[in-house]
Amino acid sequence: MEQSLHGCKILITREAKQASDLAEKVIALDGIPVQVPLLRISCKDAKENQQMFSKIQTYKWIFFTSANGVDCFFRLTKKYHVHHLRQHKFAAVGHKTEKVLNEYGYQSSFIPSIYNAEIMAEEFLNGFSEEGPTLLIRGNRSRDVLPVEFSKQQLAFDSMEVYETAVNYDAREKLNQILSEEEIDFITFTSPSTVEAFVELAEAIPRKNVVCIGTTTKQRAEELGFSTLHTPEEFTTEAMLLTISEYINRKER
Repeated sequence: MEQSLHGCKILITREAKQASDLAEKVIALDGIPVQVPLLRISCKDAKENQQMFSKIQTYKWIFFTSANGVDCFFRLTKKYHVHHLRQHKFAAVGHKTEKVLNEYGYQSSFIPSIYNAEIMAEEFLNGFSEEGPTLLIRGNRSRDVLPVEFSKQQLAFDSMEVYETAVNYDAREKLNQILSEEEIDFITFTSPSTVEAFVELAEAIPRKNVVCIGTTTKQRAEELGFSTLHTPEEFTTEAMLLTISEYINRKER
Protein backbone atom coordinates (compact mmCIF):
# COMPACT_ATOMS: atom_id res chain seq x y z
CA MET A 1 0.00 0.00 0.00
CA GLU A 2 1.36 3.41 -0.99
CA GLN A 3 2.33 5.59 1.93
CA SER A 4 0.34 8.85 2.10
CA LEU A 5 -0.79 11.34 4.73
CA HIS A 6 -3.89 12.24 2.68
CA GLY A 7 -3.78 15.96 3.40
CA CYS A 8 -3.68 15.57 7.19
CA LYS A 9 -2.31 18.47 9.23
CA ILE A 10 0.76 17.42 11.19
CA LEU A 11 1.93 19.64 14.06
CA ILE A 12 5.74 19.64 14.22
CA THR A 13 7.08 20.75 17.58
CA ARG A 14 10.81 20.12 17.31
CA GLU A 15 13.57 22.74 17.05
CA ALA A 16 13.44 24.97 13.95
CA LYS A 17 16.27 23.48 11.86
CA GLN A 18 15.12 19.92 12.48
CA ALA A 19 11.47 20.93 12.05
CA SER A 20 12.15 22.01 8.48
CA ASP A 21 13.58 18.60 7.61
CA LEU A 22 10.52 16.83 9.02
CA ALA A 23 8.19 19.29 7.27
CA GLU A 24 9.72 18.41 3.91
CA LYS A 25 9.03 14.74 4.56
CA VAL A 26 5.40 15.52 5.46
CA ILE A 27 4.93 17.48 2.24
CA ALA A 28 6.48 14.66 0.20
CA LEU A 29 3.78 12.34 1.60
CA ASP A 30 0.93 14.69 0.74
CA GLY A 31 0.53 16.00 4.27
CA ILE A 32 0.32 19.55 5.57
CA PRO A 33 3.07 20.45 8.06
CA VAL A 34 2.35 23.03 10.75
CA GLN A 35 5.63 24.10 12.29
CA VAL A 36 5.76 25.48 15.82
CA PRO A 37 9.29 24.93 17.20
CA LEU A 38 8.91 24.66 20.95
CA LEU A 39 12.62 24.44 21.71
CA ARG A 40 15.72 26.49 21.04
CA ILE A 41 19.03 24.67 20.82
CA SER A 42 22.36 26.47 20.95
CA CYS A 43 25.96 25.37 21.30
CA LYS A 44 27.69 26.29 24.54
CA ASP A 45 31.10 25.98 26.10
CA ALA A 46 31.05 25.07 29.78
CA LYS A 47 34.00 26.10 31.94
CA GLU A 48 35.10 22.50 32.40
CA ASN A 49 35.35 21.79 28.66
CA GLN A 50 38.82 23.27 28.25
CA GLN A 51 40.17 20.77 30.77
CA MET A 52 38.32 17.94 29.02
CA PHE A 53 39.85 18.86 25.68
CA SER A 54 43.32 19.04 27.22
CA LYS A 55 43.04 15.32 28.05
CA ILE A 56 40.89 14.26 25.10
CA GLN A 57 43.52 11.73 24.01
CA THR A 58 43.00 9.71 27.21
CA TYR A 59 39.50 8.66 26.17
CA LYS A 60 38.97 5.52 24.16
CA TRP A 61 35.28 6.10 23.33
CA ILE A 62 33.30 9.27 22.60
CA PHE A 63 29.52 8.89 22.92
CA PHE A 64 26.97 10.96 21.01
CA THR A 65 23.27 10.73 21.85
CA SER A 66 22.09 13.43 19.43
CA ALA A 67 23.02 15.11 16.16
CA ASN A 68 23.18 18.42 18.04
CA GLY A 69 25.86 16.99 20.29
CA VAL A 70 27.98 15.96 17.31
CA ASP A 71 27.74 19.35 15.66
CA CYS A 72 28.49 21.37 18.78
CA PHE A 73 31.33 19.05 19.84
CA PHE A 74 33.18 19.45 16.56
CA ARG A 75 32.68 23.21 16.64
CA LEU A 76 34.48 23.17 19.99
CA THR A 77 37.30 21.00 18.62
CA LYS A 78 38.09 23.88 16.27
CA LYS A 79 38.05 26.37 19.13
CA TYR A 80 40.47 24.25 21.17
CA HIS A 81 42.59 23.26 18.15
CA VAL A 82 41.90 19.55 18.49
CA HIS A 83 42.53 18.04 15.07
CA HIS A 84 43.43 14.41 15.64
CA LEU A 85 40.73 12.04 16.88
CA ARG A 86 41.54 9.07 14.68
CA GLN A 87 42.52 6.83 17.59
CA HIS A 88 39.12 7.28 19.22
CA LYS A 89 36.08 5.10 18.76
CA PHE A 90 32.70 6.76 18.38
CA ALA A 91 29.28 5.59 19.54
CA ALA A 92 26.15 7.11 17.99
CA VAL A 93 22.62 6.62 19.33
CA GLY A 94 21.17 6.25 15.80
CA HIS A 95 21.75 6.69 12.11
CA LYS A 96 20.83 10.38 12.03
CA THR A 97 23.46 11.08 14.67
CA GLU A 98 25.90 8.91 12.72
CA LYS A 99 25.14 10.83 9.53
CA VAL A 100 26.26 14.10 11.12
CA LEU A 101 29.34 12.33 12.47
CA ASN A 102 30.11 11.16 8.93
CA GLU A 103 29.85 14.75 7.71
CA TYR A 104 32.76 15.58 10.00
CA GLY A 105 34.79 12.72 8.53
CA TYR A 106 34.34 10.08 11.23
CA GLN A 107 32.61 6.70 11.41
CA SER A 108 30.78 5.17 14.36
CA SER A 109 32.02 1.90 15.82
CA PHE A 110 28.84 1.26 17.76
CA ILE A 111 25.13 1.98 17.19
CA PRO A 112 22.51 0.33 19.44
CA SER A 113 19.85 -1.90 17.88
CA ILE A 114 17.15 0.43 19.29
CA TYR A 115 17.80 4.15 19.30
CA ASN A 116 17.50 5.04 22.97
CA ALA A 117 19.88 5.53 25.88
CA GLU A 118 18.76 2.49 27.89
CA ILE A 119 19.47 0.05 25.06
CA MET A 120 22.63 1.94 24.16
CA ALA A 121 23.98 1.49 27.69
CA GLU A 122 22.93 -2.16 27.95
CA GLU A 123 24.40 -3.27 24.63
CA PHE A 124 27.60 -1.29 25.02
CA LEU A 125 28.27 -2.52 28.54
CA ASN A 126 27.68 -6.10 27.42
CA GLY A 127 30.17 -5.91 24.59
CA PHE A 128 32.64 -3.03 24.76
CA SER A 129 32.97 -1.82 28.34
CA GLU A 130 36.51 -3.12 28.89
CA GLU A 131 38.04 -1.11 26.07
CA GLY A 132 38.81 2.07 27.98
CA PRO A 133 37.57 5.43 29.36
CA THR A 134 34.45 6.96 27.80
CA LEU A 135 33.43 10.57 27.22
CA LEU A 136 29.72 11.39 26.85
CA ILE A 137 28.84 14.47 24.79
CA ARG A 138 25.56 15.87 26.08
CA GLY A 139 23.22 18.83 26.48
CA ASN A 140 21.90 20.55 29.59
CA ARG A 141 18.61 18.60 29.51
CA SER A 142 20.02 15.21 28.54
CA ARG A 143 18.90 12.31 30.68
CA ASP A 144 21.37 10.67 33.07
CA VAL A 145 20.87 7.09 31.86
CA LEU A 146 24.40 6.56 30.56
CA PRO A 147 26.22 8.17 33.54
CA VAL A 148 24.13 6.12 35.97
CA GLU A 149 24.68 2.82 34.15
CA PHE A 150 28.43 3.39 33.77
CA SER A 151 28.71 4.33 37.44
CA LYS A 152 27.00 1.08 38.43
CA GLN A 153 29.76 -0.79 36.62
CA GLN A 154 32.44 1.46 38.19
CA LEU A 155 33.78 2.33 34.76
CA ALA A 156 35.83 5.39 33.83
CA PHE A 157 33.31 7.87 32.42
CA ASP A 158 33.14 11.65 32.01
CA SER A 159 30.53 14.01 30.55
CA MET A 160 31.00 17.14 28.46
CA GLU A 161 28.09 19.56 28.09
CA VAL A 162 28.25 21.21 24.67
CA TYR A 163 24.75 22.46 23.92
CA GLU A 164 21.77 23.98 25.65
CA THR A 165 18.09 23.26 25.10
CA ALA A 166 15.64 25.95 26.18
CA VAL A 167 11.88 26.41 25.88
CA ASN A 168 10.95 28.74 23.01
CA TYR A 169 8.56 31.06 24.86
CA ASP A 170 8.05 33.10 21.69
CA ALA A 171 6.04 30.14 20.35
CA ARG A 172 3.36 30.34 23.06
CA GLU A 173 0.92 32.62 21.20
CA LYS A 174 1.29 30.80 17.87
CA LEU A 175 0.88 27.38 19.46
CA ASN A 176 -2.33 28.27 21.27
CA GLN A 177 -3.74 30.07 18.25
CA ILE A 178 -3.15 27.02 16.06
CA LEU A 179 -4.63 24.67 18.64
CA SER A 180 -7.78 26.77 18.90
CA GLU A 181 -8.26 27.71 15.23
CA GLU A 182 -6.86 24.86 13.14
CA GLU A 183 -7.96 21.24 12.93
CA ILE A 184 -4.68 19.54 13.70
CA ASP A 185 -4.85 15.81 12.95
CA PHE A 186 -1.62 14.65 14.60
CA ILE A 187 0.87 16.13 17.08
CA THR A 188 4.45 14.86 16.81
CA PHE A 189 6.94 14.72 19.66
CA THR A 190 10.57 13.79 19.04
CA SER A 191 11.90 14.00 22.60
CA PRO A 192 10.69 14.25 26.20
CA SER A 193 11.83 17.89 26.11
CA THR A 194 9.36 18.75 23.34
CA VAL A 195 6.55 17.20 25.40
CA GLU A 196 7.53 19.21 28.47
CA ALA A 197 7.76 22.42 26.44
CA PHE A 198 4.31 21.81 24.95
CA VAL A 199 2.77 21.40 28.39
CA GLU A 200 4.49 24.56 29.60
CA LEU A 201 3.31 26.66 26.64
CA ALA A 202 -0.14 25.27 25.81
CA GLU A 203 -3.26 26.47 27.60
CA ALA A 204 -4.60 22.91 27.73
CA ILE A 205 -3.71 19.37 26.67
CA PRO A 206 -5.65 18.77 23.42
CA ARG A 207 -7.38 15.49 22.70
CA LYS A 208 -5.45 14.71 19.52
CA ASN A 209 -3.59 11.76 18.09
CA VAL A 210 -0.02 12.02 19.33
CA VAL A 211 2.91 10.29 17.65
CA CYS A 212 6.11 9.90 19.69
CA ILE A 213 9.50 8.98 18.28
CA GLY A 214 10.28 6.47 21.03
CA THR A 215 9.12 4.80 24.22
CA THR A 216 10.85 7.33 26.49
CA THR A 217 9.06 10.21 24.78
CA LYS A 218 5.77 8.29 24.89
CA GLN A 219 6.18 7.62 28.61
CA ARG A 220 6.75 11.32 29.28
CA ALA A 221 3.68 12.22 27.23
CA GLU A 222 1.58 9.75 29.22
CA GLU A 223 2.88 11.17 32.50
CA LEU A 224 1.89 14.68 31.42
CA GLY A 225 -1.65 13.78 30.42
CA PHE A 226 -1.66 13.02 26.70
CA SER A 227 -3.83 10.20 25.38
CA THR A 228 -4.20 8.36 22.05
CA LEU A 229 -0.47 7.83 21.75
CA HIS A 230 1.29 6.08 18.87
CA THR A 231 4.92 4.95 18.77
CA PRO A 232 6.67 3.33 15.78
CA GLU A 233 8.90 0.31 16.31
CA GLU A 234 11.84 2.16 14.78
CA PHE A 235 12.73 5.44 16.48
CA THR A 236 13.01 7.67 13.39
CA THR A 237 10.97 10.48 11.87
CA GLU A 238 10.40 8.35 8.77
CA ALA A 239 8.87 5.64 10.95
CA MET A 240 6.70 8.23 12.70
CA LEU A 241 5.19 9.29 9.38
CA LEU A 242 4.72 5.67 8.36
CA THR A 243 2.81 5.08 11.60
CA ILE A 244 0.53 8.02 10.81
CA SER A 245 -0.02 6.79 7.25
CA GLU A 246 -0.90 3.28 8.41
CA TYR A 247 -3.30 4.66 11.04
CA ILE A 248 -5.06 6.80 8.42
CA ASN A 249 -5.40 3.86 6.04
CA ARG A 250 -6.90 1.68 8.76
CA LYS A 251 -9.44 4.40 9.61
CA GLU A 252 -10.48 4.73 5.96
CA ARG A 253 -11.16 1.06 5.41
